[in-house]
Amino acid sequence: MYYPFSWLKSVGIVIFYLFVFAVFGWYLDALINTLAIGALGLLGWHYWQLYKLNKWLWHSKKMSPPTAIGIWEHIYEGIYHLSRRNRKKRKELGELVKRFREGSEALPDAAVVVDEQAKIVWCNRLARIDLGLRWPDDAGRRLDNLIRHPKFIEYFHAGNYRYPIEVPSPANVRKTFEYRIMRYGEDHLLLIARDVTRVSQLEDMRRDFVANVSHELRTPLTVINGYLELLPNDPQSDPLTSKALKEMASQTLRMRNLIEDLLVLSRIESSAERIYENTVDIPAMLNTIKVEAATLNQNHGHTINYHIDTDIEVFGVETELRSACSNLVFNAINYTPNNGTIDVYWQRHKDGVRFAVRDNGDGIEEKHLNRLTERFYRVDKARSRKTGGSGLGLSIVKHVLNHHNSNLDITSVVGEGSEFAFVLSAELIKQPEVVTE
Repeated sequence: MYYPFSWLKSVGIVIFYLFVFAVFGWYLDALINTLAIGALGLLGWHYWQLYKLNKWLWHSKKMSPPTAIGIWEHIYEGIYHLSRRNRKKRKELGELVKRFREGSEALPDAAVVVDEQAKIVWCNRLARIDLGLRWPDDAGRRLDNLIRHPKFIEYFHAGNYRYPIEVPSPANVRKTFEYRIMRYGEDHLLLIARDVTRVSQLEDMRRDFVANVSHELRTPLTVINGYLELLPNDPQSDPLTSKALKEMASQTLRMRNLIEDLLVLSRIESSAERIYENTVDIPAMLNTIKVEAATLNQNHGHTINYHIDTDIEVFGVETELRSACSNLVFNAINYTPNNGTIDVYWQRHKDGVRFAVRDNGDGIEEKHLNRLTERFYRVDKARSRKTGGSGLGLSIVKHVLNHHNSNLDITSVVGEGSEFAFVLSAELIKQPEVVTE
C-alpha cells in the first residue's frame, strides 16, 4: 500500500545511517574517510537493489517482488501494483476482443477490416468462406489484389462509399455479393459483403417478366385499337354503341400508355449505361418539353413560366433525364386545377444544379408524400383514372435519379401547391472548355 509520507521515513533512515558513521568517524578522528566509506556502502546497497530489480523484471518468473526495506520496498510494491493492474486491464481487453470476435463470427455477412493502405487487418469466418480469403496467411496483403473484379477495384479506389455495389463473388462466380464499405476508426475501412444472389435473381425475374409481358401486350392492343378505329361511330344513330366505342378507345389508350411506362421503367432498371460518358444539353431538351407541354396545356389554360439557365449542361443519360423532367412537368399540368400557375426551374444550386417544378394546385397531404414514388400508388384514384395516369411516372423519376446519384425532393402544402425537385451534384456539371490562344 502506498503511503504519502513514506519518503520521510526513508530520508530519516539515510540520515541516521550517515549519522552513525559520522559519530564513529569523529570518535576515530577520521570523519571524512568514515563518511566516504558509509556513502560507498549505501551506494553499493542501492546498486545491489537495482540488480535485484533488473533480475526480477527480466529473468524471474515470480510475480511477487523480492523483499527489501526502505524506499526500495515501496518501489517494488508500486511496480507490483502496476503489474497487477495492467494484467487486469489486459484480461478485460482480451475478454472484450474475444466477445467482439465471437460477435463478428456470428454475423450473417462477410466482414473484412483493412488499413489505410488497403492491407487486410482481420476478417471473419464468412469472409474466408465466401470471399476465398485465407487467415492468417492473407494478413497484411492488399485487399484489391485478392478481389480483382474491375467494378470492385474502381469502387474501392474511388473513395465514395455512399452507395453499395453488386459484384460476383471471387470464390464463386454464380453468387452475387453486395459490397458496402464504411470508415472504421481513424485510418481503417470495414468491408461488409452480403450474399444477394437470391434477391438479385428474383429482381431479374421480376424485371424480365414485366418487360416481356409488356412487350407481348403491345401487339394485341394495337390490333384492338386498329379495329376500334375501323368500326362505325355515329353518336346520332346509335349513341350507346358510340359511347362504348369511345370508352374502349380511351381505356385502350390508357393501357397502351401503361405498357409504355412499364417498358421505360424496365429499361431504366436494367440500364448499364455510364452517366459520365455522355453530355446532356438540358436547356435544349427543356425547349422540346416546352413545346409538348404547350400542346398538353391547351385544355387546361395554365400559365407556365420557365426559369432556365441556358449555359448549364450535365453528364448523364439523355433519354432517362428527359423522362424524369417531362414526367414532372406533365404531372403538374395534369393535376393542377385549370388556369393555374406552374414554374419550371433549371438553375445553379450550392450543391450543383437544381431542377424543380412548382405549382399552385391543391397540394398533397403529408401522409402521402413518402409513398408517391411507389409503383401504382395514387393519392386520388378517381382523378388519376380521369387524367389517364398510369401511376408509374414518379417511380420512373425515382429510378432515373437513383441512376444519377440524386433523390426526388417533394414539398407540398394543402391548398397552396406542391414542388417536385432534384439536385444533380456539381461533379455532373460539364465545365466549359477553356480556349487557349
